[in-house]
Amino acid sequence: MTSTTRPRQAPEFGVLTDEAFERSRLRLGVPKPQRSVPHNLEVSPDGVRHFAYGYGDDNPLYCDPAYAAGTRWGSLIAPPTFLYTMGEDAALAPDAQTKALLKGDPFAGLGSYQAVMEFEWWRPLALGDRCRVLQTQVGVQAKRSSFGGRTAHVTQDYLYANGRGEMHAVRRGTWINAERHTSRKRAKEKLEQQPYTDAELALIDAAYAAERRRGAEPRYWEDVRLGDALQPRVKGPLTVTDVVVWHLGWGMQLTPPGAFRIAADVRRKAPGLYPPNPLGIPDTVQRLHWEPERARELGLPNPYDYGGMRETWLCHLLTDWMGDDGWLWQLRCEHRKFNYLGDTTWVRGEVVDKRRTDDGRAEVHLAVRCENQRGEITTPGTAVVLLPTRDRAVELPEPPAPGLDGMVRHELARFAVSD
Repeated sequence: MTSTTRPRQAPEFGVLTDEAFERSRLRLGVPKPQRSVPHNLEVSPDGVRHFAYGYGDDNPLYCDPAYAAGTRWGSLIAPPTFLYTMGEDAALAPDAQTKALLKGDPFAGLGSYQAVMEFEWWRPLALGDRCRVLQTQVGVQAKRSSFGGRTAHVTQDYLYANGRGEMHAVRRGTWINAERHTSRKRAKEKLEQQPYTDAELALIDAAYAAERRRGAEPRYWEDVRLGDALQPRVKGPLTVTDVVVWHLGWGMQLTPPGAFRIAADVRRKAPGLYPPNPLGIPDTVQRLHWEPERARELGLPNPYDYGGMRETWLCHLLTDWMGDDGWLWQLRCEHRKFNYLGDTTWVRGEVVDKRRTDDGRAEVHLAVRCENQRGEITTPGTAVVLLPTRDRAVELPEPPAPGLDGMVRHELARFAVSD
């Protein structure tokens, strides 16, 4: 769950207006240039290993090139959400009219909350691959919210293609924009964290010790039963160290990378990304994920994780279960609660359906979730995994349209605008 404060850019700052919706609709299908160099320009053994270790995964398919060379993939491949770290800009240089259209934010001053993230993967990113990304807004809808009156739901697509122009995946995120004076009316989340007992820590350590991945042993579709539970994965108790190690593999994402003079150069261009800390020193807005003082300034009881972390933890659960020969095709999740420092997340799932399609695809549909030590579900989700059958290997799914431009047209049709 991610909350951000946008810099003041419009006369009706912080107010949700009809004019803001119209300005937002003008951006549908318009590629948005990516300003930062991606954390990884190429899929490398080091980059993939650092990313996998950052969420607690030492799967040799991702971390051991010699092992991976003997799998059906023929080489090391990247974990599904490694795409967060990649993506050279595929957008053409905007002309003056496009620059004006994309300038500022129609919903400046509103609270912005990541609500939904969806993924669809069509082929892996393999060792040596480069990657291009095209970002474009594909939807904006006016909806009523239980906590903030009328809200604007904005959907952004991030379309990824490998260096050969083949579609890799789509990452489709929806953010809810709400007026802060109305969203404050919702009941504030109360955080009650207790020190862990030795018995509780022993239970967590036992879960870590019990982790088993399917690996090279195929999990056949025929052997899966409705109601089958996936072996849980535990993540926590979450510490600042965990967040730091995550950033080593993930990059910074929001704040452009670099320190000291490099950061100062960025700060001159975008001072809003560096609010002062208690000593008056400009520091990244992202520090609310590890600095308690900053979190409390924003009305939160404690720093919290990133939505991308939980999305990756769900992928870890699924890829360990399906084995080397399976394929994670689709994942959809909703970030409903904060996951605070000190919280422990249990990542769980079960089989809810299995299907054979007309073209022979063997699908397993799963319900997945992240659940904290208080029994609260912070991120529910669904997934579709393709498994081999005893007479047929998994065939990778085809994207619904060829190339980046074709995918933009497909996504715009998929997200018809309605209020």
